[in-house]
Amino acid sequence: MIITAVIAYFMGNISPAILIGKLHGIDIRKEGSGNAGTTNVLRVLGKKAAVATLLIDIFKGVFAVLLGKLAAAYLLSPEYAPYMVMTCGLAVFCGHIWPVAFGFKGGKGVATAFGILMAISPFLGLTELGIVVATVLISRMVSLGSVVAAIAFPFIVNYYDPRYLGWGLLMALIVLYKHNTNISRLVKGEESKISFKK
Repeated sequence: MIITAVIAYFMGNISPAILIGKLHGIDIRKEGSGNAGTTNVLRVLGKKAAVATLLIDIFKGVFAVLLGKLAAAYLLSPEYAPYMVMTCGLAVFCGHIWPVAFGFKGGKGVATAFGILMAISPFLGLTELGIVVATVLISRMVSLGSVVAAIAFPFIVNYYDPRYLGWGLLMALIVLYKHNTNISRLVKGEESKISFKK
């Protein structure tokens, strides 16, 4: 479990936002909103860079969960699968947010969390995606979509499998913590909106 968690953590350290930014001669964490995530890459570097960032961040979450499932199936036993999945999911999530390779300054973990959820259960992933999309379409604020989905997440996880509730609460709290500045701007009515026309 420790070995797979360490591998998953370093999977999370692969930060496409930072790496693509370096290819363009910038530190994405010092541009735009300062976040090493898809939305900031879209604003600073454009659509192609944003799509690459999004896909890589999603798939590293998927691969970490698959690693946990394989470890349970071949090294432990199938009944350990949920615990290995939660361990590897949390590890890749934390590796994305606090990457040792980049001075513990990474993204906010939303895309990676989506990949984790899709690998655990499409029901979890698509339900959360639906909440994000509906909120963003109504408000035109990506951060609000992430915040609303994080608040709903523990309830959805508990419905799916109560064994995941503590894990879901922890993941949700981390997402909300990483969005604390966004929440502050939302309360003040100062959060920036995206333009669907653009």
